[in-house]
Amino acid sequence: MFVKRCHGLYKGKPFVCHERFSKKRFMAFLLRKKRKVVLKMKKKVLALLLALVMGLTMAACSSSDAGSTASTDADTTTTETTTGSDTSDSGTVGLTTVKEGTLRVAMECSYAPYNWTQTDDSNGAVPIADSSDYAYGYDVMMAKKISEALGLELEIVRLDWESLIAAVQAGTVDCVIAGQSITAERQEMVNFSTPYYYASIVALTLSNSKYASAQGISDLEGATCTSQLNTVWYDTCLPQIPNAQIQTASESAPAMLVALESGVVDVVCTDMPTAKAALVAYPDMTLLDFSGTDDNFQVSDEEINLGISINKENTALLDAVNGVLATMTTDDFDQMMNEAISVQPLSES
Repeated sequence: MFVKRCHGLYKGKPFVCHERFSKKRFMAFLLRKKRKVVLKMKKKVLALLLALVMGLTMAACSSSDAGSTASTDADTTTTETTTGSDTSDSGTVGLTTVKEGTLRVAMECSYAPYNWTQTDDSNGAVPIADSSDYAYGYDVMMAKKISEALGLELEIVRLDWESLIAAVQAGTVDCVIAGQSITAERQEMVNFSTPYYYASIVALTLSNSKYASAQGISDLEGATCTSQLNTVWYDTCLPQIPNAQIQTASESAPAMLVALESGVVDVVCTDMPTAKAALVAYPDMTLLDFSGTDDNFQVSDEEINLGISINKENTALLDAVNGVLATMTTDDFDQMMNEAISVQPLSES
């Protein structure tokens, strides 16, 4: 053994050894150092390769997850759309009706020309539920147009005037189409569509009456009069006649006309379509129209605009009905009303 100063390069730097080395041991020392360096480099390369592989794997997983998420989102969207359709009892997207696939519409079926009862399906009349009779008139024509547009079957339900709003609130019918004025009081109980008719207020008297030449409501002073129960005609218009002798309200429009025809009253108050229809059934009556004068019945728009009443919770049906009405004009309304008047029965019971 001897001390030998050894020179060399290690990692590119000068290397000096002052230990006691034999040449053999020194070469072994250098070999070990080289192996350690190589091993360390291999570990670094392996770590780098491992990191690269993991990065690629994560990217692939991320892409797969994104596709899965997109697929899930698409499935969710499809499910929501399907659910929106499936929850419709009516079979029309977004609508719920009392009876699946059917629009149940209530009306009096005794208020010509808006609605009346007949024994057959002439002119396109519709069967009345739980009855052998048929219903027709302006309201039935409108109900047919709406139900057809919404892809629903139509069912007419006959109810007396006082039961109409209650039926809508109770949910036994989907809506009422019966010549109802859109008053604030009624709007507290049900929702109303946009107007499906605009009905001006007039009066009727017998042709041989002393009131037949009246030019304004002042000329009806002291008249014995009546109108239909719970209408703007009875509650708002009749009290405007000076010293009017207001009698008990009639339960229906036909009953009101019978009271006039039989001489029980001198004057009745109603709307223009009802008056025109009355002239067909009762040729001895005279229509008194004071519109365009300063001596006319004073009413608000809400009292002469007629709407379709719908349950407050069924906003989807309200929107759907309004959508159908939006496609029509006042000329369309008038044309339908004139047609209803032309085919109405000549007598009412």
